[in-house]
Amino acid sequence: MKKKNILKGVLFVGIGASIYGMLATFVKLAYQEGYTTSEVTTSQFLLGLIGLLLLNFIQTITSKKALPSPTSKEIRNLMMAGTSLGCTSLFYYIAVQYINVSIAIVLLMQSVWFSVVVESLITKKLPNIRKVVSVIIVLIGTILATNLINTEIELDVKGIFWGLLAAASYTLTMFTSNTLATNLPVLRKSMIMLSGGAVVVFIFLFFAQIGPSHFDGLKSIYLNFTENTEHIHSFRYSILWRYGFVLALFGTIIPPILFNIGFPKAGLGLGSIVSSLELPVSVAMAFVLLGEKVIFIQWLGIALILFAIVLMNLPSQKEYKIAEVS
Repeated sequence: MKKKNILKGVLFVGIGASIYGMLATFVKLAYQEGYTTSEVTTSQFLLGLIGLLLLNFIQTITSKKALPSPTSKEIRNLMMAGTSLGCTSLFYYIAVQYINVSIAIVLLMQSVWFSVVVESLITKKLPNIRKVVSVIIVLIGTILATNLINTEIELDVKGIFWGLLAAASYTLTMFTSNTLATNLPVLRKSMIMLSGGAVVVFIFLFFAQIGPSHFDGLKSIYLNFTENTEHIHSFRYSILWRYGFVLALFGTIIPPILFNIGFPKAGLGLGSIVSSLELPVSVAMAFVLLGEKVIFIQWLGIALILFAIVLMNLPSQKEYKIAEVS
């Protein structure tokens, strides 16, 4: 029975990671049709928030027992934590304007070693040898996956900057979501965090695109940090039905629900390994739908990063003994 639950957990996490890995490809397709970063993120968070509100309402009226309600402090903390969720999407989608999806997802996965650094700072303990080796492998894999050893390749510095910023923000999201208000139902917690992210996205939309004329200076600064082809115009509502539903489902509704169902069953270590499927799925989607060129050395780098994630999350001999005793 326990093995069956673990298998279910792996399945849920694997599907969630695969779906999330498709996201950047649809963002790139939206850019090709002239939509802006603010339009893409706003449609994703707006429809995602509406979807989670509906799911929360259904859960509340169908639940046989009263669901725990968040305190004002929990709401405040979750919304603050959710701002990193909004920032991750913004930074990641801006990075995709400058660099290939296959490169952007590799930069986002730098959160693997970012989390090791953050964990060490929080616990005030140096990481063990296995984690250090894993970080070194990730860095080597990154060099290969981004094809930096090819002197003819010129990666846009802005794309690298926004990609690494997305990884830092993603690291913060992972730490806060696993520690805050763990007593709350998954849907309720996700909705509150998404509300915090939506605030960031809506502020970005206001200053970047729909604000009054006296914000033109800020808009110009925004344009200097984004692709030149992106221009200021009124918000186009067609993004909502063109890409909004797909982005909301694949980015803010389905994966978080599947992760929250799957991780408790699979366990954090195994779940983290399976969730790394996001990397090859994202690269494969970009290769098939966008026609991005991915050479052998890049696949080798991706394989190294995946190996490092597995190595980092394998239980130690001590943990094996504890598991056997229990």
